[in-house]
Amino acid sequence: MHNSAVFLIEFGAIILGLGLLGRFAARFQFSPIPLYLLAGLAFGEGGLLPLGTSEEFVAIGAEIGVILLLLMLGLEYTASDLVSNLKTQYPAGLVDAALNALPGACMALLLGWGPVAAVVLAGVTWISSSGVIAKVLGDLGRLGNRETPVVLSILVLEDLSMAVYLPIVTALLAGAGLAAGSVTLAIALGVAGLVLLLAVRYGRHISRFVSSDDPEKLLLVVLGLTLVVAGLAQQLQVSAAVGAFLVGIALSGEVAEGAHNLLAPLRDLFAAVFFVFFGLHTDPASIPPVLLPALALAAVTALTKIATGYWAARRAGISAKGRWRAGGTLVARGEFSIVIAGLAVTAGIEPSLGPLATAYVLILVILGPLTARYTEPVATRLTERLGRRASLTPASGGGDGEVDPLEDAAHDAVEGQDVVGRP
Repeated sequence: MHNSAVFLIEFGAIILGLGLLGRFAARFQFSPIPLYLLAGLAFGEGGLLPLGTSEEFVAIGAEIGVILLLLMLGLEYTASDLVSNLKTQYPAGLVDAALNALPGACMALLLGWGPVAAVVLAGVTWISSSGVIAKVLGDLGRLGNRETPVVLSILVLEDLSMAVYLPIVTALLAGAGLAAGSVTLAIALGVAGLVLLLAVRYGRHISRFVSSDDPEKLLLVVLGLTLVVAGLAQQLQVSAAVGAFLVGIALSGEVAEGAHNLLAPLRDLFAAVFFVFFGLHTDPASIPPVLLPALALAAVTALTKIATGYWAARRAGISAKGRWRAGGTLVARGEFSIVIAGLAVTAGIEPSLGPLATAYVLILVILGPLTARYTEPVATRLTERLGRRASLTPASGGGDGEVDPLEDAAHDAVEGQDVVGRP
């Protein structure tokens, strides 16, 4: 009875604290993820007041949080949307992977962590935070901007890549050999392809089977189906998160919208528990030794994300202002980076990887909303200054086909904010 009372007090205090932190973050209009991570650091190993009886339940809640995060992301897209994005935007996805995964892999190798840790850290630096970015786009009123579909396409491609990447990481962390790892990857790709095929051809029938006018029944069926598929995926050595993501893709129409509305509060609750859980297993004393590498990695990958968004928006015919906005919006890292690092921490491959990932995410989840807001005006001012300096220097012959920055700025002024439907 005493342990039960202590558990209720501890877990209740965690939920209450998360709620207060979330309200504080909302008041100042920034993501609560860094506050959740800091809370976990404060009450975990080496923290101010380590938890006792509630830690096991928090671990289960964290696993459910990962599953719900991926399910909700899957509900955002239909199978046809995913196929269309793969056909039209795959070059941007390849550039995104090359520019942002390589710095993480190189950093791990420079630190002497080995090839497995390099693959893990590559994923940490590669994947942007869909949750943070979606919130930033809404807060800044950019959902109707011309560059926003480009940003969303890159995020969709990253989400799809998780279906391939996570099984590879799971096999590597489990110490599987080449043959076993190949079988795991083949199973993952086969399952993903089968679910996409079923979703495209029979998505309406699946949604009709799950559909219910009673919110309670809809919630229970969708949540139960997701947990069963996630468990089966894990039994097949495929990530449970990938299974949840595929369930979300298979559901569409009114069912997806209804499930999204019902599951959003649960997702927020368990996702917050997940971030706390990750912080609980990171000793605050282990962060200072990796702070400089984390800062260097954050600086490099912030620039590579901006370059990714700029290139993708330019390829889509967006003007310079929209290109800078697209690049600045993609900088934030968050839930995916923590999920990937959490797999490595659980496997125990490199003690410093968890602290580095925590510091890295803390830096970029705070920096991300700032780059989304200020990259474009800062870049515009720098372009105008360079244009004025160029106009004061003697011409070097001209006619070389280069674009005049002032002419580009004038073009942007005509286009305004690049908002769909505006002149």
